Amino acid sequence: MTALTVSSLGNTPIASFNRRFRFRLHPRNPPIQAAVSPSSSSSSSPTASSGFDLSSLESAINKKDSNGVKEALDKLSEEGWAKKWSSQPYLSRRTTSLRELTTLGIKNAETLAIPSVRNDAAFLFTVVGTTGFIAVLAGQLPGDWGFFVPYLVGSISLVVLAVGSVSPGLLQAAISGFSTFFPDYQERIAAHEAAHFLVAYLIGLPILGYSLDIGKEHVNLIDERLAKLIYSGKLDSKELDRLAAVAMAGLAAEGLKYDKVIGQSADLFSLQRFINRSQPKISNEQQQNLTRWAVLYSASLLKNNKTIHEALMAAMSKNASVLECIQTIETAS
Repeated sequence: MTALTVSSLGNTPIASFNRRFRFRLHPRNPPIQAAVSPSSSSSSSPTASSGFDLSSLESAINKKDSNGVKEALDKLSEEGWAKKWSSQPYLSRRTTSLRELTTLGIKNAETLAIPSVRNDAAFLFTVVGTTGFIAVLAGQLPGDWGFFVPYLVGSISLVVLAVGSVSPGLLQAAISGFSTFFPDYQERIAAHEAAHFLVAYLIGLPILGYSLDIGKEHVNLIDERLAKLIYSGKLDSKELDRLAAVAMAGLAAEGLKYDKVIGQSADLFSLQRFINRSQPKISNEQQQNLTRWAVLYSASLLKNNKTIHEALMAAMSKNASVLECIQTIETAS
């Protein structure tokens, strides 16, 4: 396992404990596929309600062509349609305090980087409590059954605890499924992933896919130039700032709405990966400030575009295509 440089927000280390929420940046354009998005099923030449031709944009999205998506959106922007695309291209990192995050509306800013154990704890308590209750009832069985069955049922808890200690990743699918019983789970996912999508779009990074499926939540950002810089370890400070803002967008969205952030672990892992691939190297203190600044910047964008973010959440919850999501961003008022 490759060791990660430890950074923090405040005094809390950036680390990865689960991958329930994922932020992906693919290294290259995959082979062209014949898949057609839902938005194209009804028309071979999609057109925005204002009369702009979106066929080039749809074609580039279906081909997973990041350069094509950029060119199509740049053209639509020049024509007066894609007004939100790359509308916030200039980022300037500055010293940021926890007080600023609180003032902006981030709840419990000092605990943002502490990985939540809510879902894990609820799952384990449920397993232990259920098996314990069944074991007590089984103790009332006649004869030897009342002796062996409680031990067998009780051992389930021990097995689960052992697996969680030795290989916690094996329990994530079960924990993710169990998490759906929380009433805010689906809303959190939608808010989290829509934030990644929206901030990336506003900054000017093309989005070619997303998923809200349990255990597969992510937004796919595909930029061949950035991917080459990441894999070569040559990200400069400007590009690091852009990626940091997108990576922290989901955390910011949760922090603005909920007292406790649940899906920050994978986002912090992504940010740490970008930091490790950047040049020049930055100190632990600078890493802490980058994290706080990225949360502040992305949270500011989300607050200023609250209506759009909420409309995008609704569209993504209905499994809208990427093109339909882009249309939502451009038409929501």
